[in-house]
Amino acid sequence: MSKTILFSPVGGTDPISATNLSDGSLLHIFRCYKPDEVYLYMSKEILALHEKDNRYLYCLDRLAERQKRSYKYEIIARPEMENVQEFDYFYRDFREIIQLIMKSMTSEDQLLLNISSGTPAMKSGLLVLKTLGEFPCKAIQVVTPERKMNEHIHKGYDVELLWELDEDNSENYVDRCSEVKCPTLSMLQQENLIKKLIREYDYHAALEIAKTLPGESTKTYLDLLEMASKRLLLDFSGVDQILQHNSEYVLPVRDSGIRKYFEYALSLQVKLNRCEYADFIRGISPILMDLFERVLEKQTGLKLRDYCVQKGNKAWNWDRRKMQGTEVERILEKEYQGFRYGDISSDHLCVLIQELGKDLNEKMIVKKLRSVEGSLRNLAAHQIISVTGITIQSQTGYTGKQIMEMLKKTFAFAEMGIKKEYWDSYDDMNTVIVRQMDKMYDEC
Repeated sequence: MSKTILFSPVGGTDPISATNLSDGSLLHIFRCYKPDEVYLYMSKEILALHEKDNRYLYCLDRLAERQKRSYKYEIIARPEMENVQEFDYFYRDFREIIQLIMKSMTSEDQLLLNISSGTPAMKSGLLVLKTLGEFPCKAIQVVTPERKMNEHIHKGYDVELLWELDEDNSENYVDRCSEVKCPTLSMLQQENLIKKLIREYDYHAALEIAKTLPGESTKTYLDLLEMASKRLLLDFSGVDQILQHNSEYVLPVRDSGIRKYFEYALSLQVKLNRCEYADFIRGISPILMDLFERVLEKQTGLKLRDYCVQKGNKAWNWDRRKMQGTEVERILEKEYQGFRYGDISSDHLCVLIQELGKDLNEKMIVKKLRSVEGSLRNLAAHQIISVTGITIQSQTGYTGKQIMEMLKKTFAFAEMGIKKEYWDSYDDMNTVIVRQMDKMYDEC
């Protein structure tokens, strides 16, 4: 049959506070958890009070009798312990005592540690033992009725009178115990690693580690971490499904027509931040086509569909019939001196923007990006060559950060309504996830 065991230092307000006429922490845990065995740890001062009037056992006996149950107790006396602020002493002593207690327990038994009684050094010693995770146990904290520190009064202490006046003896007493959700050292290390991976935008690895932790410890953030992993993969439906049930984070752009371009650009920015330069340069070409097309339409009113036909694979080709006699045909024929009708390229769109656009800054940025794309296309094809930030700059004349800034400006020319702060979206999301990780302990 399973049993509950309580290990408790005995403190100055045990067993009953003479100032608020309520249970001290020891008696209150005894009342609420009904332990079968109690180990009472007494320093020299507490031991003297015990020998004076038996106050601790008197109250425990009376309460056990009131609850119609029996219990066993053991007093762990430390008559030599006068300096009750020595953390190292208590840590070592408590560790040895709890090891002995654990040897007598079965896997079904439950050990409680009272971390509200005793000196600060005693409480800290027990809490550190719990944090290190050596012993499967619960750390129990008891708040005072006034939610503030108790005064210690021993002079004129009448234990029998205080028992009769103890307000917690009423049937409608309030349970002031709570289990401290103290993470183990191993869990703290794992959570710190998860936070590090989040800040490095490695959501997949962070998610895999989080899945190995107890569900109770990850419930405040696991779904957000999964959302972040799906977001980086541009899994929009997966992201929306999670955010439908979680309001902690809101995407900055929800318009589906703009979102796909914005999120794609954000993923390029993440690749750049992670120094994944080869993936960054390979990812530039696909978005340039779409951005240039939109810039062309917004800045000149020209719609490509009026000059193109869609092929079976849904790619757009220039249509000689639609283009015949148009300004678009004239510009392209002049530029390429014998224009070959076929797939639309970013170079074609760049030429049209240079000829038809009115904003000099816009035309300059588009031309630079097209030059960057042309310079990087061959570089991306040689995958054996190491691609670094220095490589990109030597090939294009621009750093990766400068290229990313030009992409952001192109979004403005494309009139997508992307505010400057939206580009910090991933860092904002990371802040929310980390805050949710800490929230569980804040609530405790």
